[in-house]
Amino acid sequence: MVVEGPSAAGKTTWCRRHAPHLVGEYMPDGNEPGPSDPVTQASFWTDVNCRRWQTAVGMERIHQTVICDTDPVKLHYSWTLARIGRGDPARFAAELQSTRAAIEQGRLGMADVHLVRIPPPSVLDQQKRSDPTRRRHSFPVHRLLSEPLREWYSALAHLDPARVVWQHPDNGLTELPELTVRPDRNNPTLLDALLDALPPLLTR
Repeated sequence: MVVEGPSAAGKTTWCRRHAPHLVGEYMPDGNEPGPSDPVTQASFWTDVNCRRWQTAVGMERIHQTVICDTDPVKLHYSWTLARIGRGDPARFAAELQSTRAAIEQGRLGMADVHLVRIPPPSVLDQQKRSDPTRRRHSFPVHRLLSEPLREWYSALAHLDPARVVWQHPDNGLTELPELTVRPDRNNPTLLDALLDALPPLLTR
């Protein structure tokens, strides 16, 4: 299971309260590759995402229900940046290629359920101000990603309505139906269909 939303949507706070078995979000350490080589950058982030997915799958064998703070298939990040004209479409194209290969190889997968909360911008601003522990250097840009993020998960919900829940439930997992492992986790055709359902990117 994945918990998603824009920066300051309350993902990590919700996970701390309701996720006894959690795969945390990736925390940058300053060694991430820059944008000069989209292929190298794509390979790096796909490897990061694969490690998070494999950690979740390993934990799932023991605990059944495991929650990821942000989607291991974080392809939406480069897509949403390109969608608003703040990212290079070449980066998204490179990440798409490496992500699709990783899914086909079984190193990465599409989560069974996505809990997605996209608050209004005023709520994001308020929640950012109320959390001094997070610096959120790129918050002004991340704030703009809310609507394209909604487009991304709306496309997924259109393909598989049960796969997207448009909230972070106040009572945690008790409000959700029993989870089942979906057989199409490692089927790249689901990713292909998702991309076909998305609106076009802006050109630069």
